[in-house]
Amino acid sequence: MRNLERVGRRSFFKAASVAAGVAFAGSVLPRRIAWAAALTKAERDRMTPDEIIQMMKNGNERFRSGQVSTQDYLAQQRASAKGQYPAAVLLSCIDSRAPAEMVMDLGIGDVFNARVAGNIANEDILGSMEFACQVAGAKVILVMGHTACGAIKGAIARVQLGNLTGLLTKIRPAVDATVYQGERSASNYGFVDAVARKNVELTMAEIHKRSAVIAALETKGTVKIAGAMYNLESAVVEFLAAAPKS
Repeated sequence: MRNLERVGRRSFFKAASVAAGVAFAGSVLPRRIAWAAALTKAERDRMTPDEIIQMMKNGNERFRSGQVSTQDYLAQQRASAKGQYPAAVLLSCIDSRAPAEMVMDLGIGDVFNARVAGNIANEDILGSMEFACQVAGAKVILVMGHTACGAIKGAIARVQLGNLTGLLTKIRPAVDATVYQGERSASNYGFVDAVARKNVELTMAEIHKRSAVIAALETKGTVKIAGAMYNLESAVVEFLAAAPKS
């Protein structure tokens, strides 16, 4: 039975290349996919940004529904040793409970992964993204926050601690911009999660605003900036509607 459920990575990309759109890709792909090897340039280049996002959604569905991953990491390591062609770059939080690649059932060579407390975009992160997209060919930038985020709580509470103080200052605009009816404190998890969502939206806008390289790729339609929130309780990755560009 397990063998019947397995579909190689190349079968997925063949299906994606002939798909009329994302709805088709989501409806015909099997619930379990075994990635046989790392992405090739041809496979990555055939995919649209929306198809790459759909791949992430499908992977999260497998993860949260408890399907055992059939990733062959050793095969992916060997296949990617002499070159890499990731489809996306992920910006997520350092929280140990929210490993972006695992919760979307992605393999070695699928994505670039940048992690920093509060998933903020500083100059180094932006430079890394520019490399990932302009030089290496990634087509999606996904900013992923999560519920019950400690960095968000620290920003709300105005925590002072060494270099962390400056990092949390970068999250304060999200605190101030969050419209919320109720207690605006770090102990109110409803407010914390609302700020985390706003922080994702502002980070998306910041990437577009502060990187002319990425903005140009986005205007051409070769790169898409997306946002998501990961729920620590349900394991669901919720993809957000595009935030307005500032």
